[in-house]
Amino acid sequence: MDFETPLVRGTLIKRYKRFLADVTLDTGEVVTASCPNTGSMKGLIDPGNPVWLSLSDNPKRKYKHTFEMVEVDMGKGPTIVGINTGHPNKLVEEGIVSKKIKELKGYPVLKREQKYGKNSRIDILLRDGEGEDAKRCYVEVKNTTLSRKHGVAEFPDAVTSRGAKHLAELADMVREGHRAVMVYLIQRNDAKKFAFADDLDPEYLKAFEAATKVGVEALAYACDVTPDRITVQRKVKIT
Repeated sequence: MDFETPLVRGTLIKRYKRFLADVTLDTGEVVTASCPNTGSMKGLIDPGNPVWLSLSDNPKRKYKHTFEMVEVDMGKGPTIVGINTGHPNKLVEEGIVSKKIKELKGYPVLKREQKYGKNSRIDILLRDGEGEDAKRCYVEVKNTTLSRKHGVAEFPDAVTSRGAKHLAELADMVREGHRAVMVYLIQRNDAKKFAFADDLDPEYLKAFEAATKVGVEALAYACDVTPDRITVQRKVKIT
């Protein structure tokens, strides 16, 4: 995924009200940017961190800048982390189409945000054909940014009852005879492994174990993140 216009660099002053961040641009200008991540962003939002913002020319937008990525250093050198939760579905779609996510090859039909279950929408629905008898694969995507140990990406970064609900819905699809896959999309350059932050949300791990016992599959893929583009790069082990 290439950014349509060059990102602008700055320094984080603070992130607040979940949806906003104040940033001093390298030009010296102070701007308020929208923050497209309602999570805790644990470990990412220390004042003084270098950040990159996209700039919109939409006249209807109150805030022209969007918080896209942040640079952090855990003592092993700086790494860039993508924080925009609007990107992972598109990134996984690109990874499927380009066949980088090998486990999801063989589905010529791909649709986003399709209704399923009781009253939900699946991030990506894959089908091996157009007919009613076509085999289906339901793909849920989770943005992953937390890391508290160098090289290990973690999910979730806070309690997520919604995330547990998604696992239960995927399990229902497996019971109906379909394939269901949870993809943890890691927007970090330094990720070598994936683990669950069960100390932050033990119920999510229980929901994951229940879902995988039924047959829900899980994949973790790390991205290459730069101020020019973000791409799905490599599969990492779930520990």
